Amino acid sequence: MLTKISTPDAPAAIGPYSQAVVYGSTLFTSGQIALNPANGQLEGNDIREQTERVMQNLAAVLKEAGSSFDRVIKTTCFLADIADFAAFNEVYGRYITSAPARSCVAVKALPKGALVEVEVIAAID
Repeated sequence: MLTKISTPDAPAAIGPYSQAVVYGSTLFTSGQIALNPANGQLEGNDIREQTERVMQNLAAVLKEAGSSFDRVIKTTCFLADIADFAAFNEVYGRYITSAPARSCVAVKALPKGALVEVEVIAAID
């Protein structure tokens, strides 16, 4: 059975999808960009600021589902510019310290002109 996860502490979905779903004991989040959940506007002028907001958004979704960053199994990270890889890693590494599996790729464009998007798969209690 699928359970949809939704929290006002992360941005509302901007399309026909959920913030996350739980299947069994596994959480699958949708990609988070640097949207401020209070106003839906893109927040941050550089990769570090945007990554901070992305990670805060993911933390809220993980918490709502009964999980946390230390339960993350896999992340998929999308960067608008691969030159931002090191700066992205600095912020990402402060939140995700358990070294889960990860893919990180550069893409042509992200929604709303975002610089970064991250999705996670995590275990839940």
